[in-house]
Amino acid sequence: MNKEFVLKVFQDNATKPLPFESIAKLFPQLSKSDRKNLQKSIDELTAEGALVKTRTDRYGLPEQLNLAVGKVKKNKKGFGFLILDNPDKDDLFIPAQALNGALDQDKVIVRLGAPAKKDPKTGDQLRATGEVIRILERARTSFVGKLDAHKHFGFVITDDAGDIFVPKSGFSGAKKNEIVLVEIKKWSDGSRNHEGVIKRVLGKESDPGIDILSIIYEHHLRAEFPNKVLKAAKDVPQKISSADFDNRHDLRHIPFITIDGADSKDLDDAVQLEVLDNNHYFLRVAIADVGYYVPEDSVFDKEAYKRGTSVYLLDRVLPMLPQELSNGICSLNPGEDRLAMVCAMEIDEKGRVVASEIMEGVIHTKARMTYDGVNAILAGDKHLSKEYEEIVPMLKDLESLQGILMQKRMDRGAIQFDLPESAIRLDADGRPVDIYWKSRGLAERIIEECMIITNETVAERFFRLRTPFIYRVHEMPEKERLEDVSRFLQTYGYTLHIQEDKVQPRDYQAVLDQVAAEEAYPINMVMLRSMTHAYYSPKPQGHFGLASKYYTHFTSPIRRYSDLAIHRVIKEHIHHNYKLSKKRLVTQEASLSRYAEQASLTERVAEEAERDVLALKKVEYMVDYVGEEFDARVVSVTGFGLFVQLENSVEGLVHISTLVDDFYRFNQDQLLLVGEHTGKTYRLGQPVKVRLLKANVDLAQLDFELISEEDESESHR
Repeated sequence: MNKEFVLKVFQDNATKPLPFESIAKLFPQLSKSDRKNLQKSIDELTAEGALVKTRTDRYGLPEQLNLAVGKVKKNKKGFGFLILDNPDKDDLFIPAQALNGALDQDKVIVRLGAPAKKDPKTGDQLRATGEVIRILERARTSFVGKLDAHKHFGFVITDDAGDIFVPKSGFSGAKKNEIVLVEIKKWSDGSRNHEGVIKRVLGKESDPGIDILSIIYEHHLRAEFPNKVLKAAKDVPQKISSADFDNRHDLRHIPFITIDGADSKDLDDAVQLEVLDNNHYFLRVAIADVGYYVPEDSVFDKEAYKRGTSVYLLDRVLPMLPQELSNGICSLNPGEDRLAMVCAMEIDEKGRVVASEIMEGVIHTKARMTYDGVNAILAGDKHLSKEYEEIVPMLKDLESLQGILMQKRMDRGAIQFDLPESAIRLDADGRPVDIYWKSRGLAERIIEECMIITNETVAERFFRLRTPFIYRVHEMPEKERLEDVSRFLQTYGYTLHIQEDKVQPRDYQAVLDQVAAEEAYPINMVMLRSMTHAYYSPKPQGHFGLASKYYTHFTSPIRRYSDLAIHRVIKEHIHHNYKLSKKRLVTQEASLSRYAEQASLTERVAEEAERDVLALKKVEYMVDYVGEEFDARVVSVTGFGLFVQLENSVEGLVHISTLVDDFYRFNQDQLLLVGEHTGKTYRLGQPVKVRLLKANVDLAQLDFELISEEDESESHR
């Protein structure tokens, strides 16, 4: 009697909270062991919040008891939101005093308070509120903070968990004002401090890199490999032996090349292209055969599963695999024999794959090219063209294929957002010395198109086989977001084609194609923000942004667990001539579902850590510019102010309290702040002049104020 069945019976039959004996009567003729299993299922459902046990020992569904279950998203200012398990319902606002000890990402039960309503003064929609009454599951037990040490005790001052009490016996050698990792041993109910012990001293606040290290531990990222993983890595051979060639295609005569960033050390993809007599393109994409070295349930696999992805944090990388694998035997380094999974595709003049094959091979890359180098060659650099004269014809053919593949994607409606990406340069001590916009040339687009067509080809092949697999899914924007986008576009005179609450990718792109240059930024931004987050799934639900019916991630197994997992699936099918037993397919499906969920989770954590590091370093960079004036543009409009972006990509808040020339009201449909008396408006994309008031490194927050035309004229007198 599993818990899912018990819950379904309860949902269908229980009209009020029931004691155990009444629940048991819903299951006639229970044996003694059945009753034990029933109690076990009820306990499990109660632990995860699907059922709630009352003070009178009765069980009910949360909604029957005016309760809600979800995860807390806590704001640094103290309040939080309940992200509900039910995605069809809006999130709840939780005031700081109603969190009752709950921390960010904790799973909790909340008692519902005031319902959602409109603010009678502003007309703004106010969220429903709630109060945490039970914490079901703690998301984290360890936190980073500064030790405030006293004679017999101390407090670790943290951003996320408040001041954590630590007895002298729990200092572990830490000294006053050192940055430490503290593990909570006794949780507070909200009326007192959490209690813990110090697990690790990270260093002094002024030590180079301590800020990024703190973020690593705050996000529970794995900064170091366990000793057993490091020990196993030392035993991995760094050369291929003759035994490794068994049942593989020897492709060492094929002139593969890698094209990556100049600083890249884990080279997991190589390409080779030739034009056939029928004018079709024959593209080979070789991907590092990581699965050969990382079998399922091995010491490397268990660690890679926990990490889920490599994390790139400006001055350091937290790799998914030890460097003996990631930068060594798995990396497709030039002049070295390497094992690879190769996807060979014949592509016609319209970009259609007319034939394909996936194979295990051995390759020997001929050159390690960089994006900058290839861009220079394709732009006509004579010196580099002479140096790589044997490769130049293939690069030009790759350029032609890139244009064909990109046009095919555009024709089917793939979405192209025109929003650049920023980057930060650090000095040897980890201090930010430059913030700049990344350039993206032909070489980057060539590799992007080669990887997209490969991922699509692999995904479709395994969908046709109807075998368990992991797909990269990007769903259509949600109904409410589509409605918001549609209303916003109408203010600019554009119409988004929505039919039966659905939209096609080409409908998005059709709007972007019409947009005038001066309107491009706000419209690109609003439409991008309406998108859902892509994730991994065992179900092929398509990729909205790419307008792909079938999509996966096959091309980066060194740094993504999803890719590694499906490599092993592919290899197993190849070894069994694509004829696996039904029993194996069932176990494979269960494993891949778990892998997909873990890969999605770790990807989000990595993105949050990477975003936090960028935000921190941008604020550090701006500390020396407090009081200075900048040109900026509005990138977000909210009820509490404007977020502005400087020309170097740095963003900060102009709080509504600093707009002293009028009382401003937020127009949610048009994303405007409108002055009640002057009619003055601030809108998305609007150019403004701002002054930096404060750079708070601890909160990674920048505060600006607008400079009016009158202020500017005063300053020039």
